[in-house]
Amino acid sequence: MGFARTCSVALAGVEGVVVEVQADLEPGLAAFTLVGLPDKTLVESRDRVRAAVVNSGAEWPQKKLTVGLSPASVPKSGSGFDLAVAVAVLAAAERIDPDTIADLVLIGELGLDGRVRPVPGILPAVLAAAEAGHHQVVVPQQSAAEAALVPEVSVLGVRSLRRLIAVLVGEELPEEDPADHRDRPDPGPTGLMVPGAWLGTGLVHRPGRYGDEGGPDLPDLADVAGQRAARRALEVAAAGGHHLFLNGPPGAGKTMLAERLPGILPPLTREESLEATAVHSVAGILPPGEPMVTAPPYCAPHHSATMQSLVGGGNGMPRPGAVSLAHRGVLFLDEAPEFSGKALDALRQPLESGQVVVARAAGVVRLPARFLLVLAANPCPCGRHTLLGAGCDCPPSVIRRYQARLSGPLLDRVDLRVEVEPVTRSDLLGRGGRGEPSAAVAVRVAEARARAAARLAGTPWTVNSEVPGHELRTRWQPAPGALAQAERDLERGLLTARGLDRVLRVAWTVADLAGKDLPDAADAAVALELRTGIARGIPVAPGAPS
Repeated sequence: MGFARTCSVALAGVEGVVVEVQADLEPGLAAFTLVGLPDKTLVESRDRVRAAVVNSGAEWPQKKLTVGLSPASVPKSGSGFDLAVAVAVLAAAERIDPDTIADLVLIGELGLDGRVRPVPGILPAVLAAAEAGHHQVVVPQQSAAEAALVPEVSVLGVRSLRRLIAVLVGEELPEEDPADHRDRPDPGPTGLMVPGAWLGTGLVHRPGRYGDEGGPDLPDLADVAGQRAARRALEVAAAGGHHLFLNGPPGAGKTMLAERLPGILPPLTREESLEATAVHSVAGILPPGEPMVTAPPYCAPHHSATMQSLVGGGNGMPRPGAVSLAHRGVLFLDEAPEFSGKALDALRQPLESGQVVVARAAGVVRLPARFLLVLAANPCPCGRHTLLGAGCDCPPSVIRRYQARLSGPLLDRVDLRVEVEPVTRSDLLGRGGRGEPSAAVAVRVAEARARAAARLAGTPWTVNSEVPGHELRTRWQPAPGALAQAERDLERGLLTARGLDRVLRVAWTVADLAGKDLPDAADAAVALELRTGIARGIPVAPGAPS
């Protein structure tokens, strides 16, 4: 009779629950029973664990073996429990001292040869273990750098079960035979090392930033010809975290502008980096050699993407979608009217709350989804509706139906709406001068965000787009009369109450970019123009000369 226990972590989205892995050996017919709501992958761990233990030079106990995963009411999935199950069985068989593993958290998949392979979700799993009071974790060697991002946790990275046994019993580490391929890196564990793995979800790998040694690795705004109004809107969107809608004919530069937005966003803070890294870790798309996401992510799914691929879902326990993969970064939906209407309307809730709650039979998952949305669309199916003399053949009814694919409630949540004009010959040939580079714009964006952060210090918000309208109207009021035009539009039904709040948020961002303490009527006019697309001019203050 033998009993031992150790710990592992069950993940639901990016949230984890520490699971106690108990192994009990009783006299009787040799059998291996696994209980505690395991899924199919976890049930198959019985064969993986048995083969890994035997091939690591340890003896498999020929008794009745029961492994329990507690709490039993929490669904468990994935192969990350293999290492904990194997160590608990060996401790119950007295190959390892049970006291040495009682407080250990072990995460990793076992190969049949005893190798410890990486699994998705190492960072959120270790974060959950640390919050539960555990300070020692054992993870696959390839994931040790990712686990080490969690402070005050001692991380042991292991390559094989044989070596872990030697460490736990205090024996000399065995020499591993190169012929058994244990010294060879795993060929694409969980998709992490597959070339272009992050591209499959629309993620674009951009490790560098302007000013980094070796030069920038991001597209530069200087490459965009003309588009002064759209460039200004891009700067405002980056400074305040405002959502942006680019509407214009094909070839005007909408995609180029969106691709250059991450280059003017400031680097992620450590807290934001941990949030983004946790999502990418769960999705299994962290680039090799980069355990931490430090630059704002950029996700551009194809217009054939389903609602589940956008907001999260899938069979069994829901997995992160594009809105979560773009957390603290940019989600770009090119050809937005071509997306499914259900998929687009599913964005309405995360645009307001900054998170996605996906309910399935297997459980409820809460995923972070605070992203900057950029929509791009043509004015009609052929794209020539706004071009003079271009010969648009689309009937008015077809144009109306095409534009109606972007619902009113969705567009009401978009702060900036810009008409992207066709590029003129002088702009394309460079006669109008080269536009500002991203580095210069990024400096102004960083300064504006610093002003907003200083004003919002001590609150849950960091950028203007996150501040509730009630707080802006009562706690941070603009200059007297600044919103007169917007209030008249509200009375006429041209603006909703949400739209007025968003105009006020954009006005604060315009004032931050200009270095002002309060937004005035001119700032509000700019915000209203960016919201409605109608040039309002600069209002004249009462008593001022005309």
